Amino acid sequence: MPLTDDMQLISVDDHLIERPEVWSTRLPKKHQENGPRIVEATGEEMDQYGFGQRVPKGSQVWQLEGLVYAQLGLNAVAGKSREELGTEPLRFDDMIPGCYDPAARVVDMDIDGVQAELLFPSFPKFAGTMFQNVKDPELALLCTKAWNDYVHEEWVTPYPDRFIPVGILPYWDVEASIAELRRLATRGVRAISFPENPVPLGHPSFHTDHWDRLFDVFEEVDAVATMHFGTSGQVKLTAPEAPMAVMSALMGTNSMYTVCDLLFSPVFHRHPGFKVAVAEGGIGWMPWLLERVEYTWERHRFYQNIHQTVRPAELFEKHIWGCFITDHYGVENRHKIGVHKITWEADYPHSDSYWPNSRKIVSEMLHDVPDDEVRQIVETNARELYRFPRR
Repeated sequence: MPLTDDMQLISVDDHLIERPEVWSTRLPKKHQENGPRIVEATGEEMDQYGFGQRVPKGSQVWQLEGLVYAQLGLNAVAGKSREELGTEPLRFDDMIPGCYDPAARVVDMDIDGVQAELLFPSFPKFAGTMFQNVKDPELALLCTKAWNDYVHEEWVTPYPDRFIPVGILPYWDVEASIAELRRLATRGVRAISFPENPVPLGHPSFHTDHWDRLFDVFEEVDAVATMHFGTSGQVKLTAPEAPMAVMSALMGTNSMYTVCDLLFSPVFHRHPGFKVAVAEGGIGWMPWLLERVEYTWERHRFYQNIHQTVRPAELFEKHIWGCFITDHYGVENRHKIGVHKITWEADYPHSDSYWPNSRKIVSEMLHDVPDDEVRQIVETNARELYRFPRR
């Protein structure tokens, strides 16, 4: 088996479920009533999360500024059989404690053979985009900072060798984002969850200079912009009647759009030290995209607003990293991507996770890969990218 005992699995995409008191214990008293808190649903509430459905009686739901958001755990179903999988736990009792309790999570990681994880939010959405909808701008900023404090104090600080320090920003306010990024940098944050496309959220694109001062600070503090599938709120559904399976199967195309957008944007030309990791998109599409963007650049750059001398493949090599849960095609074509650009993810506690069998699944998938490349993929690439050495 290629996964030897001395190889530590580092997962660059996992999720935590915020415990009920995260904001009520951190927000000033004047904001606690309107801030995020867990309430018991009566059956009369309408979900504001984007689905507009009536919330079942007996559910536990988040309430923010008087509105109910019924997505309590965002698919926190680790430990359930395939036949039991669904989209949403209704109560904390429906989840295993590792979803929301850091000590229990470490136990679950040990069971799974995973040494360290990078954790994305749940209630605030994966890049904290929920808080841009808060009417009170002071409350929106405080909610963002409270999430960062919670992760730092309750997850990272007690378990510094188990959780890669990550944060979110009030990205709807560039000045506030710069200030928060600098604050997080003093705490050793290595990564920031950032929308993979700001345009659907009502903000300027990567093709403008809007983000330049913020990305300058990313370079300055050496923080990775980790862009998770769906953080823009834009997911690919072919038709209103199409099952969720269509979206799930096409997750990689969301990351493909992001990478292509960035490669033809001025971002990497203006920010030579800016690093982007795309999460939950797989890697099998990368060789095709690299071939396609190179072809497009060769034939079509002369009449478009595209950099004329630096090839897209050069930018990819310097600035982009990918990750996968299982991706046999991507692994087989790893040299066309660059082994040093590939990382692994567990996606605990979501339905794509293989917990508690991640180590077994990874060993089987990488069975024919040389040991030195296996070590890069499962551990050292992530440690180098996120400046997260063994202790």
